[in-house]
Amino acid sequence: SFMSKRGDLISGYRYVKLALSLLDKVGKESAGEVISIATQVKIFVEPIQAALEYHDDGYAASMVAGDVSNALLNTTLKDACMYVAGVKLQTMQEEYDTFERLAKKNNHSIFLAQVKQMQRDVLRLIGSDEEVTIPEEQKLVASNNSVLKTFCFRQAYISFMF
Repeated sequence: SFMSKRGDLISGYRYVKLALSLLDKVGKESAGEVISIATQVKIFVEPIQAALEYHDDGYAASMVAGDVSNALLNTTLKDACMYVAGVKLQTMQEEYDTFERLAKKNNHSIFLAQVKQMQRDVLRLIGSDEEVTIPEEQKLVASNNSVLKTFCFRQAYISFMF
């Protein structure tokens, strides 16, 4: 992953394949974080539709280990990839609803704010004018760089679409 970030995608992909093959041998029970990062490298080399399946594996491994943060990370990354992968908008909406329940249950407001932004886009693309938000969203947009970047990207994306 580090190699890929530095511009050497081929080497990064080779390390990702090595890491995932080692996980196949030792087990993926607590490897949600490794799977989430590895999958983000894989989407630049393999069809993005395959990444969705890997993020499901990362989610499952994280939940088995009791690592809700990395389970949510895998789900957030999967949700972001679903646009490009061509997943039906109604299916995406169902995924967001499931994610929302998990994030609320575990008090992960940052992940929740990010997925609410994606959920709004899906609703707009479906043709709904339903407004989805959480009370602390504006505060998080103002105070958290990750949420702000997601917010700006989503605004630009939906502006491009319409």
